[in-house]
Amino acid sequence: MMDLDAYLAERGGEWRRLEVLASRPKLDDPVEVDELVVLYQRAATHLSVLRSRNPDPVMLADLSRLVLAGRAAVTRSSGGFSLRPLADFFAYRLPGALYRTRRWWGTLAVLLVAATAVLIWYMASHPDVLGLFVDDADIDDIAERSFVSYYSEFQSQNFALQVWTNNALLTAQCLAAGVLILPVFYLLWSNMLNTAVIGGVMVSRDAGSTFLTYLAPHGLLEITCLFVGAGVGLRIGWAWIAPGPLLTRQQSLVAWVREGMVVAVGLVPTLAVAGCLEGFVTPSALPAPARIAIGAAVWLAFLAYALLWGREADLRRPTGPESSDLPTA
Repeated sequence: MMDLDAYLAERGGEWRRLEVLASRPKLDDPVEVDELVVLYQRAATHLSVLRSRNPDPVMLADLSRLVLAGRAAVTRSSGGFSLRPLADFFAYRLPGALYRTRRWWGTLAVLLVAATAVLIWYMASHPDVLGLFVDDADIDDIAERSFVSYYSEFQSQNFALQVWTNNALLTAQCLAAGVLILPVFYLLWSNMLNTAVIGGVMVSRDAGSTFLTYLAPHGLLEITCLFVGAGVGLRIGWAWIAPGPLLTRQQSLVAWVREGMVVAVGLVPTLAVAGCLEGFVTPSALPAPARIAIGAAVWLAFLAYALLWGREADLRRPTGPESSDLPTA
């Protein structure tokens, strides 16, 4: 026989809050809608517990009525088509996830950009090393023709779709492989080496400005998305290695996989924007400073969204047990 007074004292606050939310004709705040769902699920569990352990008829009747009211309110709040969940995702959940993982993808960005720059300089300064990857004929062809023509070889819309698909696949691979840690570094190394070889070719032929002109408009955002995918993937892998003092390995991994799914969905339209930049802006007839300025403006807007607004979105996360699926950095 359970202590009914103790159980009521422990759960009564949640039941009263559920009654308040269920009595409202409409809930406009997404946080309150989420709270309503959680409290309804808990009340249903409490009702099941009471029925099996302490069938007090008065309390069972009151709690049954409350559960029915909660179910009706949940159905009413979630009924019909609404863009609010989508708006809430892009306004709060995605930027919050980007902000919480900022140390992982930000550190990768700094280290890999620096390493790539060093590799470009080293290959440009050591033709014998560069020759291990491309021969002299290919070097001349890349520097004089194929690097620039690559961006205008296909129609802009087709090229944008192609690079969007390729980059989304690479980023998804980094996210999915993160649980194993090492494959992420292999994917990053392959991408970094390819960029370094092309950059080394262009710099060795005094075409470094052309390399930056054609890389910066889309590359700032595109490569950042790759770093985000790789950083979040590594964070997922770290979740089961070092889950922390409050969660089991399984709980930590599940929480960060959810976070990774949020980021994965959010990177799809972001990479589409990068693909449009690469298909329409990079090969355009605009002056080089204008093309770079467009790419830089879009990139800075993404960073502001992820870091500045992301911090605000993270502060607005739900509090209490219902936020347990939102991990901390």
